[in-house]
Amino acid sequence: MQGKLIVFEGGEGGGKSTQLMRLKDWLLASSFWAQRQGGEPPVVTTREPGGTALGARLRALLLNTQDSAEVAIANRSELLLYAADRAQHVAEFITPHLEQGDLVLCDRYTASTVAYQGYGRGLDLGLIKQLNQIATAGVTCDLTLWLDLDVSIGLERVRQRGETFDRMETGEVAFHQRIRDGFTAIAAQQPTMVQIDAARDPDTVAAHIQAVIQEYLQQWYPPLSQN
Repeated sequence: MQGKLIVFEGGEGGGKSTQLMRLKDWLLASSFWAQRQGGEPPVVTTREPGGTALGARLRALLLNTQDSAEVAIANRSELLLYAADRAQHVAEFITPHLEQGDLVLCDRYTASTVAYQGYGRGLDLGLIKQLNQIATAGVTCDLTLWLDLDVSIGLERVRQRGETFDRMETGEVAFHQRIRDGFTAIAAQQPTMVQIDAARDPDTVAAHIQAVIQEYLQQWYPPLSQN
């Protein structure tokens, strides 16, 4: 059975990485698989940028504020670097795992490029669509969980972490608002993109995600025949 690609998307401070790992733990502990055809598929996690050895190097260049002070990255160059990361990621990691029947949980995918480089940076959306098609080789996500919250709340959460901001997090508030507007526009056109209110406490967010996943799992993995 072909695997499934579940993507976590959203702006800064939404808790994507935390909720992704919580979902993995929940899936591995779930009794859902006992009465399902094919049993329990492996669950793997990954991220963009940085899901491969090449991607890790590109991530350091794209997000490291110390590097960006030394290496100015033009907006179109940034777009192409993200596309290169995705092409390698799909070929080396995502496609092989999907072909093995795995559940792939990915922190960011094509919607982030549309939201950040398209709506945020103002690059041509048609060009981004073409690059995404090339980079993904047609591999689309089966479900996108959009962790959405007010920009000011998200950025304040990032500040409270006490960590150095990366290149994206250092953008002005208007930049991040355009990104949120971008995700809103994408969700309106993408039926498999589910909006999750990420302003709530982590346990409530996790429960919402689990309810959504349970519904999709029932569609993807039919129950065993009753004799």
